[in-house]
Amino acid sequence: MKSPSIVKFIRDTYQTNEFIPLHVPTFQGNEKSYVMETLDTTFVSSVGKFVDDFEHKIEAYTGTAKAVATVNGTAALHTALYMAGVRQGDLVITQALTFVATCNALYHMGAEPVFVDVSPVSLGLCPKAVEAFLSDQAEVTETGCIHKPTGKRIQAVVPMHTFGHPIELDELLAICQKWSIALVEDAAESLGSFYKDKHTGTIGDFGALSFNGNKIITTGGGGMVLCQLSDKGGRAKHVTTTAKVPHAYEFFHDEPGFNYRMPNINAALGCAQMEVLDNYLQQKRCLAEHYRRFFSGSEYQFFSEPNYAQSNYWLNAVICPDQESRERLLKETNAAGVMTRPIWKLMHRLPMFENAIRADLSFSEFIEEHLVNLPSSPVEVK
Repeated sequence: MKSPSIVKFIRDTYQTNEFIPLHVPTFQGNEKSYVMETLDTTFVSSVGKFVDDFEHKIEAYTGTAKAVATVNGTAALHTALYMAGVRQGDLVITQALTFVATCNALYHMGAEPVFVDVSPVSLGLCPKAVEAFLSDQAEVTETGCIHKPTGKRIQAVVPMHTFGHPIELDELLAICQKWSIALVEDAAESLGSFYKDKHTGTIGDFGALSFNGNKIITTGGGGMVLCQLSDKGGRAKHVTTTAKVPHAYEFFHDEPGFNYRMPNINAALGCAQMEVLDNYLQQKRCLAEHYRRFFSGSEYQFFSEPNYAQSNYWLNAVICPDQESRERLLKETNAAGVMTRPIWKLMHRLPMFENAIRADLSFSEFIEEHLVNLPSSPVEVK
């Protein structure tokens, strides 16, 4: 298959000769009306009805006990890790094949990532790789799960649902329970994705969503902490709003908190976007099937959802037969005004994480060398 034929296919799909980005916000509903309401009422900052409404909509949609709105997805993940007991000096098992925000959240709380491989089934954290690492290098003591070579505590496991494809959560949850480790789901890319009829981010102890401008719905910037237990959610709300004790006029803060509050004007966008989320998801599933049929029978492997899951197909991806074809696809599509991109550099290749503990990353390295993301904005496929 020649790259130019892919360019024509994508242009025909989006019915335009203009530049085609990877993923852009789509506004089809009440966004302007709700944002104007915040301006008219002057409630544009961290107080206003849309923040509460947005949290309730996410709770109803995902089935989580409590959702806590934050200023961005990294703040949501930082809060989730904090609520899971991760502290300075702890180790956290995660994947090297992820966006840097996953590891930035760890770095800025003084924790250290431990990188293990991803699964061919999901492109997310591989339970077998996690179990192998723990069996070889960890032990459970009275103080928790300890990394034997360093003596440091392994406090959490953080899988990332890559491109919206849910990982094998039952297997990973069982491993976390066996080794007394918290499970925190980085569900930044997976709003609208379900693992065996349960929404991603609701199976671990905590989850984190992102509403950045390139996500399936957007609040401009924003995130959400998903909490399994209502009391934990109440505390997460407290610590993300500067840990201020409610009072009519006094300012008293009972612990070091975070100023991670989502502004009402951003939440207004989120409320409107939630009203059309199902339509976006349907369009994206049709687009994914459109891509799958196009690549069927070729040397390019379109990555489809695992058989146990319903993915949101946030970003569509194709695995190229070799590095040469990957480079050709990237160069020719981008030169033709059709944006494609490689997957992220593996985290241990970045200077701030190059000395991190890591296991064998063979499949992550293969994906890094072969995968290309394709334009994935919602569109009516003709």
